[in-house]
Formats: sequence, structure tokens, C-alpha cells
Amino acid sequence: MQARHFINGEWLHGEGWVDSLDPATGEVLGAFAEGGEQQARAAVDAASLAFNTPQWAQNPRLRQQVMLAWAAALEPRREKLAHLLTRENGKPLAQSQGEVGGALSEILYYAGLTRHTPGAAMEVAPGEFSTMFREPAGVAGLIIPWNAPGVLLIRALAPALAAGCATVVKPAPQTALFNAAVMAPLLEQKALPPGVVNLFMESGHAGAAHLVASPKVDVLSFTGSTATGTRIMQDAAPTMKKLSLELGGKSCCLVFEDADIDAIAPKLAAAATIISGQQCTAARRVLVQASRLEQMKAALSAALKALPLGHGLDAATRIGPLIDRHARDQVGARIQEAQDSCDQVLLAGGIPDDAGLADGAFLTPSLIHHRDSGAFFCQEEIFGPLLVLEAFEDEADAVARANHTDFGLSASVWTNHGARALRVARALRDGTVWINDHNKLFAEAETGGYRKSGLGRLHGYDALLDFTELKHVYQSVGTV
Repeated sequence: MQARHFINGEWLHGEGWVDSLDPATGEVLGAFAEGGEQQARAAVDAASLAFNTPQWAQNPRLRQQVMLAWAAALEPRREKLAHLLTRENGKPLAQSQGEVGGALSEILYYAGLTRHTPGAAMEVAPGEFSTMFREPAGVAGLIIPWNAPGVLLIRALAPALAAGCATVVKPAPQTALFNAAVMAPLLEQKALPPGVVNLFMESGHAGAAHLVASPKVDVLSFTGSTATGTRIMQDAAPTMKKLSLELGGKSCCLVFEDADIDAIAPKLAAAATIISGQQCTAARRVLVQASRLEQMKAALSAALKALPLGHGLDAATRIGPLIDRHARDQVGARIQEAQDSCDQVLLAGGIPDDAGLADGAFLTPSLIHHRDSGAFFCQEEIFGPLLVLEAFEDEADAVARANHTDFGLSASVWTNHGARALRVARALRDGTVWINDHNKLFAEAETGGYRKSGLGRLHGYDALLDFTELKHVYQSVGTV
């Protein structure tokens, strides 16, 4: 497989080729065209020119037709795309199938909103009218991560297109083949004006840096680490562009004494190891009421130990590899530090001994118990299969512990008491709180965080607003 740049309506070669690898085996899957600042500049210029012509930005019916045609073209490719995602990203096939289905749902959702961006009008005084228009913000730069490259591409690209923006997409190098395959049916549509959607790839960061700093980019959407998001804010400040940033998380699961521990433990284990723990909303900390701590230790250890590792195309696999060996080594080292300094190691994870997994970027899950919520492994987002177990005494203690963090992306509350569930959910400083569930994400409901978990919202109607500007038009017409 080969993936090329697509700029101003043309497929282009780059400055050589970069291999894309299967993280489970190290096998070369194909290559993508190398790019950088030159391709980013060309893409931004093409998008700027396309936005300044009215045939796209002012034509919601055309935009809807293009998006519906894109979804229709993707539908028969679902299984092929899911297999490619598993091979390039490593996640189990069932997770890839769910992600491709979620991405299609996202396109259809925003296609439905495309023709509904209403404003408001009012008569502020006799014969004086104020009209509020929602207009596309301009050129949108979209920097896409590798951990969920289907949904995270579409949840930025679809609302940007629905709003009427022209776009430049920069995928992560680890999943560039998959992103190019998802976008190909859109890019090949004759109804899509040249320059409205541009795609460039790179193994470095020069092109992404240009998107951040360019005054021609009006909106920038990024999903990734808080450290990178902070640098983006600093570098984008001179242009005052709109930012949509979904950043780090340290999701807490609050389990109260009335919960069924044995039934919940497998769900928590799955929530902690989704995409091998490489999801920003993955369960990171389990806070259990002290009276049930020992039972949770045993149940959660057993649930994590029962999850088989393997290639994502193996139907038995529940945990695939990390995205690459570099990530495995970095995350593995940090997990080892946590094991060395915690109060109790309940499950010591690491690089597996299985010879069949030796060529891949695998880590077995780790579970540790600790009392001090200020420890680095309770505060730092460690992007892998590490779960920290803590105890709390009562509701106030649970909320205080859960809110003791710089992040605020997501959390979950596990209890059979309805009033307690809502009371605690309202007290948590997180953008999403699930009750008796975890990691439920879909097109209709906004996702985003408080504090250092980011700015703006993705999914839902508010994501559309992130790619618009609000214009006030005043006119005095007099009276009869």
C-alpha cells in the first residue's frame, strides 16, 4: 500500500517514502509519502483560496450531498478498513470494527446538521434590526492522533466541512495509511471543489508546526497530550486563531460499597485496557469504598490477568500491542517506576515472555494499590495498561480524591443508588461522567475536558460551533 499527499485536488508524491509497520509483528504494511513544511504551505494556500470562493462555504446543500456520498462510499469498505486499522494500529478487530462504525455514524450526524446552522434576528428598537449569522470560521487545520484515527479524524473533519470550512488534514505517521484510505472516497468526489479538503503526511513535525503558526489557518483542532497542547497554545497565540484541543486525562472510576464488585471488575479491566490503555478516556484510577477494597483487589487482578494478549486479528485477543516499540519502552519504564514506588503491586505487568509476541510492542497490564493520590502515577497520564487502585471512606473523600488532579476529561460512578450517582457526578470536575458504565462515546454527545484536559468540544452540536464565527449585522430601516 502507498498513501500520497492530496493538495488542491491532486494526488502528489512527496520527498521519498516512509514505511508503515504492524506493531504486533514489525511487518512492513506499506509506505506513505514524506512531507513537511512545503506540503503544509501548499495545502494551506489551496484551502485559503477554496474558502474565499462561495461555492463551498455558502452552499450547505452541496456540503451535505458530498458528506452523504462519502458515507455511502465507505459503507461497503467497512470490514476492509477495520482490518487495515487493526494491522496498522494494533487494536483488536472488534474495537476497529466499532470505530469504523462510529466514524460512519459521525459523518451521517454532521451531514444532518449541515443544513441547520440557524442564527437569530430581533428588532431592538422601532425599525432597527439585529441579525446574528453563524458563518464558517475559515481554514481549519486538523492534526489527527494515531490511537483512534478513524473517529478522531471524522469528529474533526465532519463538523469542519458541515460548517463550511476548507480543511487541511495532517494524520499521525503511525496510521497514515488508514487515514488516507478513509479519506480517499471523499477526495475522489467530483462534486468536491479543489482545495476544500487537503491531506499531507510527514514523519516529523515541521508541517504541523506550520499549521499552528500560519495566519492563514483560522481554526486548529488537535487531539493529544497536554504538553503538546500547551506548546500549540503558545505557538498559535500570535495569530489568535480558534483552538479545539482535546488533551490528557486521568479517568477515575468511583465504586461505592453497594456495587457488585465481581460483576464490575471485568468492565473496569476492559475500560483500562481499551486500545492497550492508549485512550485518553481509559480508566486510570479505580477508587473503591474502603469496606470493599480487599474484594476489589482480588477481582480486578483476576479480571486483568484473564485478558489475552495477541495480534488484533486473532479473535481471542482482548489486548493488542502498543502503537510501536518506542512507546512500549517509554510506557514500560514509567510503569516499572510506579511498581517500584507504590504501596503494593497487585499485578506486575511488563514485556511478555511469550516468544510469539517477541516481535511486537506488547505490554501486559499492571495493577497497583496506593494510598497517596498525589503520587506521580496517580497524577501523570501514563499512556498504557496501568491501573491504580485507591480506597476512600465516604462520598466527600471519593470526590476530593477524584478531583485531586490537573485533568478533567472523564470519570465514572458505580452505585445502585440513583440519587448518589447524580450527586457525585455533579460534584466531579470532568467533562464527561458515566454512571455504571465507562467509555461510552458517540456522535450526538459532546466530549471534552475541564482544566488541562483541553479547550472546546468534539462530537455533538457544540463541535460544529467550534468551526464557526458569530457575526452581528445591524440595519436601521425606519418605520412606515
